[in-house]
Amino acid sequence: MAEEVLIDPEKTRGHLTSSLLAVAFLSSFGSSMLYGYNLAVVNSPAQYIKDFFNQTIVRRNGSEVDEETLTLMYSVTVSIFAIGGLVGSLTVGMQVTRFGRKGTLVHSTVLVFIGGGLMGFSRLCGSPEMIIVGRFITGIHSGISLSVVPMYLGEIAPKNLRGFLGLVPSIFICIGVFIAQILGLHEILGKEEHWPLFLSLVVVPTFIQLMLLPWFPESPRYLLMEKRNIHATITALKWYRTKSNIQAEVEEMQEEQRSLSSLETVSVLQLFRDPSVRWQLFTVIVVNAGMQLSGIDAIWFYTNAIFENAGIPVQQIQYTTVGTGAIEVIAGLIGCFTIERVGRRPLMIGGFSFMGVCCAGITFSLMLQAHLPFMRYVSVACVVGIIAGFCIGPAGVPFLMTGELFKQSHRPAAYIVGGFLNWISNFTVGFVFPFLQMSAGAFCYLVFCGVCVGVAAYVYFIIPETKNKTFVEISQLFASRNACESENQVLGPADQVRLKKMNGYGALVPVDVDKMDRTDK
Repeated sequence: MAEEVLIDPEKTRGHLTSSLLAVAFLSSFGSSMLYGYNLAVVNSPAQYIKDFFNQTIVRRNGSEVDEETLTLMYSVTVSIFAIGGLVGSLTVGMQVTRFGRKGTLVHSTVLVFIGGGLMGFSRLCGSPEMIIVGRFITGIHSGISLSVVPMYLGEIAPKNLRGFLGLVPSIFICIGVFIAQILGLHEILGKEEHWPLFLSLVVVPTFIQLMLLPWFPESPRYLLMEKRNIHATITALKWYRTKSNIQAEVEEMQEEQRSLSSLETVSVLQLFRDPSVRWQLFTVIVVNAGMQLSGIDAIWFYTNAIFENAGIPVQQIQYTTVGTGAIEVIAGLIGCFTIERVGRRPLMIGGFSFMGVCCAGITFSLMLQAHLPFMRYVSVACVVGIIAGFCIGPAGVPFLMTGELFKQSHRPAAYIVGGFLNWISNFTVGFVFPFLQMSAGAFCYLVFCGVCVGVAAYVYFIIPETKNKTFVEISQLFASRNACESENQVLGPADQVRLKKMNGYGALVPVDVDKMDRTDK
């Protein structure tokens, strides 16, 4: 049978196809966006939820509770989301190995329907516990999706588009926050009778995702390297690569597969014990912990108070907050559309450095605003600057980098470590910040300034640029730093493969390279 080369081998750059864009938007819309939505959804109806807690306790016990107890119950309701996220992040490795990347996203949608249902019917059932449990369950879903969506998009994207698609989830996180801020306005769902509906709207985007995402193929890398299904791999690549070189990409996957010391997915313990990925692992720890310890959550926590101190009328603060949400989305779009042009390192270094400068600016503006009234507006500008600096790079690049620094066997365990640190750091900042603020006052933001500058310096001196590089090439960049030989193996003639078209399916067969060259001539 005569060989038929499907695509010109010279075309190696991937193109942004409609299928790639659709799956990026769909997976982020039904998963990543919910994380941002759940972060902000409890802010607007806070007093209504506290009133519901108080009314339920009065009905059950016949007496009211004090304000401190109500505040504690509300704090548990807010923070339990992070605990759920922590639990969900620890299950990522097991799920993506068993169900696949897309399969995990599809299976985890049931958590949103359960959590959203509990929160939506909590007032009807007179049960504050349903809100708390619902927040915990939706937190589990966010803990899973926050790692799986970047992993899935990173594996289906061609190397020259991996950064662009990898930042799509971070844009949808910002969009989720923005939508929650808009819907929380008093004119829309910010009224007492609407808060159960407000909390339960998470089921809508998840339902759309559940209806459409199963029609898209699984990650080609997962199908080839873990499931050994060549026909499904080529079918998936044809779906996502209408103008790309399928043959070259399959060869690159097989090259990575041959370079692995083990084809089995490693555990977290094995990841920590593997000296060949020591610096990649340390990098994941630094950037994921630094993303939350940069103080972004504390800034969001303190935004309303800073705006109030700046003289903004209380009734106008909700609209000002919506304005900051719009700035988040714009900054995220800037990062997404520039990452493939400027690279990962500049966005990380610039974003963290700008956040550090603005954190220092908040400290000095809070110290001087009693003497210089215009410093109040400087503090507002610094808040906006921190949010913009965060969204332009540090908000999304750490998740992208977690996937890029590791090859197939180590990637799930790396996302477990990154997700765990992300959520535990998130919870730590939320818990410690009020005490840090009481003890250090305005100087507490200098702590965040130090973290931001430290992470920026680490990225500058340690992390190489990974733009437009294969996973094997990125591994080679760290080989000398890890004091071990490169795992990559040179392909011999017997390993060369050629893509043929047989009975409508692609198949990979060994070929004689010399004979192939003579035939081509």
